[in-house]
Amino acid sequence: MENHGWTKYFDVDIMDAEVNDIVLQIPDGKVIKENFVGRNIANYNSMLVLSHFKGHPMGGYGGTLKQLSIGCASSRGKAWIHTAGKTQDQTKLWDMVAKQDEFLEAMADSAKSIVEYFKENIAYINIMCNMSVDCDCCSVAEDPCMKDIGILASLDPIAIDQACIDLVKESDDPRKEHFLERVNSRHGIHTIESAYKLGFGNKEYELIEVE
Repeated sequence: MENHGWTKYFDVDIMDAEVNDIVLQIPDGKVIKENFVGRNIANYNSMLVLSHFKGHPMGGYGGTLKQLSIGCASSRGKAWIHTAGKTQDQTKLWDMVAKQDEFLEAMADSAKSIVEYFKENIAYINIMCNMSVDCDCCSVAEDPCMKDIGILASLDPIAIDQACIDLVKESDDPRKEHFLERVNSRHGIHTIESAYKLGFGNKEYELIEVE
């Protein structure tokens, strides 16, 4: 693997440009034991995970853990995660969608494979602005429902998502209840809980404000 350093970057389109993807093993995964990612991931030895923190119609919320899992997965990988390991075929995905908690656990499993792939050469940024209950991927997303909170950075993928959830809960914005209803109705916190049980991060954190 070539050492390109932090000055290089990639996105899903570049990673997934080739037909033959790479299989990452997850021996202790609760739901899935392997993850499928674009083969061009092998061209890089570091990753900066930049996520727009917001709600999500399936995951409850979208942040670092979702970006590590769904965001890094190839076409086969996305189907594999959404169906909790039942199919790699996108055309069959919606006939085999996993039970909610299994889907969230599969996201945690796949996220771990990316963290372990890059080891210490990975960092995370969550942008808590323009927060809608919907994902940016929705064809027609609901307008933002909360005032901006700020930008968080961390070396821990679990702590940064937990901190974002906590900041929403602690916000004095009355519209937070609409956001939290989306998170809670999809049991979104289960992704964080599942990731924590897999041991690739912590839920505890210290917020350090930078002006």
